[in-house]
Amino acid sequence: MVLLRRLIGDALRTRRQGQHRTLREVSSAANVSLGYLSEIERGHKEPSSELLAAICDALGARLSELLREVSDTVALAEQMSGVLVPVQDEPTGQQPAPVPAANHGKTAGRAVRQVSSSDGTVSVQVRQESPLKATLHTRVRATDRDVVCAA
Repeated sequence: MVLLRRLIGDALRTRRQGQHRTLREVSSAANVSLGYLSEIERGHKEPSSELLAAICDALGARLSELLREVSDTVALAEQMSGVLVPVQDEPTGQQPAPVPAANHGKTAGRAVRQVSSSDGTVSVQVRQESPLKATLHTRVRATDRDVVCAA
C-alpha cells in the first residue's frame, strides 16, 4: 500500500536534494527541527498543513505543486492493478514460486513482482519483493524529477 506521508517525504527530499541543500539549511529556513524534518522526509511523520507550507516555502516551491505531484503519483498507482491492495498470503509452509528475471526480476532467490504504468507525464514502477517490502519509483516528466518510496 502506498503511504501518503512517504510520498510527501520523498517529494520534499527530492526537491531539497535537487537544490543541493542540506537538511540543516532547509530546517533552519522552515523553522522546524532538523530531526523532525528528517523524519518527515523518511515518511515517519506526517506534517500538518502549516508545517508543510513552511517547508515548501523554505524550498521555494508552491504547496499546490508538491501536492499535485503526490496526487498524480497516487492517481497513477490507483490505476495499476494490485498496487494499492494487500498482498495475498501464500498457504502456510509454501514459498511463492520464483518469477523469471526476464518477466519481473529476481532478488536473492526471491520472487520480485514489478508493475509499470505511465500517462505521458508521470510514470510509476512498483517492485514488490515480499509482502512486507515494496518500492514505488515515480518520475514526473514535466519537472524531470524522480521520487523513490520504499516500504
